[in-house]
Amino acid sequence: MTETSFPPGARIEVRDAEWIVRTCAQLATGGYKITAVGASEFVRDEDAVFFTDLDEVSLLKPEETVLEQDMTPRFAQSRLFIEAVLRRTPLPQTEKGLAFADRFLLDPLPYQRRPAELALKGLRPRILIADVVGLGKTLEIGLVLAELIRRGRGERILVVTPQQVLEQFQHELWTRFAIPLIRLDSVGIERIQREIPAGRNPFTYYKRIIVSIDTLKNEGKYGQHLEKMDWDAVVIDESHNLIGETSLRNKLARLLARRTDALLLASATPHNGNSESFAELIRMLDPAAIADDHSYSAKDIEHLYIRRTKISPEVRDQMGTKWPERGPSVPVRCAATPAEEKVFEELTQVWLAGDQRVGGPVVDGKNRLFPYTLLKAFLSSHRALAKTVGNRLKNAKEPREIDALKTLADLTAQITDADSAKLDALVRLLRDEIGVRHGGETRAVVFSESVETVRWLAEVLPKRLGLTGKGEVEMMLGNGMSDQQQQEIIERFGLSDAPVRLLVTTDVTSEGVNLHRQCHHLVHYDVPWSLIRIEQRNGRIDRYGQTRQPQFRALILTSEVEGAKDDRAVAEKLLEKEATAHRTLGTAEAVTGEYRAEREERRLIQDLLAGKSVEESLAVHNADDPFGLDGLFGSVDGGVTGADPLRAEVPRLFDGSEAFVKEAVDTLGLLKDLEDDGVMLAFEPPPDLAHRLSALPADYLRTHDVRKRMKVTFDRAEAQKKLDEARKTKTMWPEIAYLSDLHPMVDWVTDKVLVRLGRQKAPVVTAQVDEPTFLIQGIYSNRLGQPTVVEWMAVTPAGVLDRKMTDVLAAAGVGPRMINTGWAFDLGPLQERVPQAVATARAHLEERRSAYEKKVVEPLDIYRDRLGEWQQLTLDGVHASQRGRKEQRVRETVERQQRLLDSLKITGEPLLRVLAVLVPHDGHQTGPQDGHR
Repeated sequence: MTETSFPPGARIEVRDAEWIVRTCAQLATGGYKITAVGASEFVRDEDAVFFTDLDEVSLLKPEETVLEQDMTPRFAQSRLFIEAVLRRTPLPQTEKGLAFADRFLLDPLPYQRRPAELALKGLRPRILIADVVGLGKTLEIGLVLAELIRRGRGERILVVTPQQVLEQFQHELWTRFAIPLIRLDSVGIERIQREIPAGRNPFTYYKRIIVSIDTLKNEGKYGQHLEKMDWDAVVIDESHNLIGETSLRNKLARLLARRTDALLLASATPHNGNSESFAELIRMLDPAAIADDHSYSAKDIEHLYIRRTKISPEVRDQMGTKWPERGPSVPVRCAATPAEEKVFEELTQVWLAGDQRVGGPVVDGKNRLFPYTLLKAFLSSHRALAKTVGNRLKNAKEPREIDALKTLADLTAQITDADSAKLDALVRLLRDEIGVRHGGETRAVVFSESVETVRWLAEVLPKRLGLTGKGEVEMMLGNGMSDQQQQEIIERFGLSDAPVRLLVTTDVTSEGVNLHRQCHHLVHYDVPWSLIRIEQRNGRIDRYGQTRQPQFRALILTSEVEGAKDDRAVAEKLLEKEATAHRTLGTAEAVTGEYRAEREERRLIQDLLAGKSVEESLAVHNADDPFGLDGLFGSVDGGVTGADPLRAEVPRLFDGSEAFVKEAVDTLGLLKDLEDDGVMLAFEPPPDLAHRLSALPADYLRTHDVRKRMKVTFDRAEAQKKLDEARKTKTMWPEIAYLSDLHPMVDWVTDKVLVRLGRQKAPVVTAQVDEPTFLIQGIYSNRLGQPTVVEWMAVTPAGVLDRKMTDVLAAAGVGPRMINTGWAFDLGPLQERVPQAVATARAHLEERRSAYEKKVVEPLDIYRDRLGEWQQLTLDGVHASQRGRKEQRVRETVERQQRLLDSLKITGEPLLRVLAVLVPHDGHQTGPQDGHR
């Protein structure tokens, strides 16, 4: 067996059969794991996995290529074969441009391509996408994954998200990019357990998976499987939830980071205010990026980090009118009723008086924040306060506190629904101003921090608003609801013909969830004491894709009790501050100096206890940047800005996928019952294609019975129309799928073309050339089996032509207008030239190897130098008592990164493959073949 790895597209011989390599990955043993599709007669279209440690795998020798005259009309078989090889060959490691910049179902916005540009610039595709809420991080992730797939580096993908956005993320990647992900939610896991053998690792059974972080962190169920899995790409959405070295989520993330080539982290709030925690997140991407966890800047991590806000120049210029400016955050004041004023009086004079209270504080010092817990519960609703008081009474020990709690419980019990000023105001607001009603089209979402408040509102609002029909008012709680229930509610809220008109929800939907498809009204029933949380809530309807101006209102409960801390004291001021920060800075996430909603609220309460006002608290902390990381919260472009992202040089023979697929289907007779109306293609998938469809989203397959009748289109406008229509029906899955270059059907057609030619054969084509011209592919690979250099050569007796192969093909008139006369000629003399043509191509590659290596090694050497600097800086100033352990960790990191660098260099001999031979029209003709005059 040769020492050369087996690049995708290479033909190999295993077990006396010929196969086409799909992927090749080096194992710890030094051998290779090869996934392949059968090419010879008895294994044609069969998928297989081979291990070179177990099987004798040999590359077919290009010198032994058998030439075969192409007798198909217009030389269709040859043209299709060359195009299929071009498509199947991954772009090389040295290609940093974008191949798929405008090939998908999304607006052509360069700012959304920037993360892909940054990822491809790096040693490995490992970046943190930290764009603020609403800019389209899911689409940006899809673009990165598409580029990795085109490079043969996206075969095995794992996407990890919060459970409430599983289906939303899966839907976006399939409908817009044709990247299918198997969803492992509770229902998906049950289905897979029925389909796969008992004890089988689900992560090996399916190659592209989306799963929630909470499902995945179940160590007993999945830990052993994950320990053994390697991935091409791992995506972790809302990655700020990973921070904290002791958490199971963090342990899982560090495991996945070690087991993947590409790592994409996404979060609008990636920093928790602790420089060490953020450094830990960055180390998952590059362990040698930060030398001192306590002192680093945006410049140190710009190769790993990109963040834009809505007011970033590139975003603002490209968005134009596609994303309406948000409306003001309008405070709606509600004067407390007499029953509510009694509670305000009790809270002010007993619980919030502190040392000023006669007899001293109700609670001791360690519970000094609890009075504000009571206040916030009451500002939410009397139901929330009753629940909070009841829970506290179960554990209270001090008689003074117990008596005060009982008094508060009695006062709260006297408040009826009719005594709720905010409930009355909400009903008037929804019914009279916003226009939420039975039979109307307007929808609204109402947020509350309290589960009790949400339950109560979902109970009383339907009757008061006349929304008593089934499903007209939906409730979203999070805890206590299954992932399937949450996803179904979110899906229904995004469908225009669903009956839902009002969604009442806790903050479980404040991160990552799209609520803007059919809604542009949001009401804060209570206001979080956190600018971050307010912005996260608002971002559910204020996001890319919103077509109407987002409207925000907040109910502000006011009191006449002297000294009362009603909603004017905190909530109204925070509401105004968030709106100002969003308008002037593009985000409110760094205003307070805290970067987590919970810590932001806790710090504000501590300041209030210390006698500060909200304005004083914000002023002090806004001026304090303890870690010197203020630059991380504006725009950080990662060095990729200015001109549009560089486009990759992608060779092709056909004008596009539509021309290629339609000619292949017609020439090879792949779809016997195909209906083509010029826009839509409809057909029954053949068994081998139907088998591949099992990797598609189960809901899409079931909704449209795709295995029986498949409907697809290359027309982007038609696909977008069908996607928009799907949101107006009882399913969000469009009936007609968009055929991007990544669609499984295009992949299936490509494989069909490749296996049709026959074992180690190359077609001979009559074309406009002066002498026989051999078209030869040459590939150098690295130790990981990834192509580092790909050359497409045109070889004549005089040597390798100094022109691109595609230019040679164009000049030779190779295209759909060719005429095949069917006159056969003696291939013997041409066959004898094959070894010499291969030798000429090999010599050409070897002659340029040093130039190739220089191009490949240059970025590796830059990183190697940085690695040396990091090693030195990391150990500088370390106390002698800690130096031994620290040195060992640093040495292990350096050795691991050095091995990575070595694995990315060119290794072995070039792989050569004869693709076709062009011969002059006056070739040695011997006579006509039947049917081809």
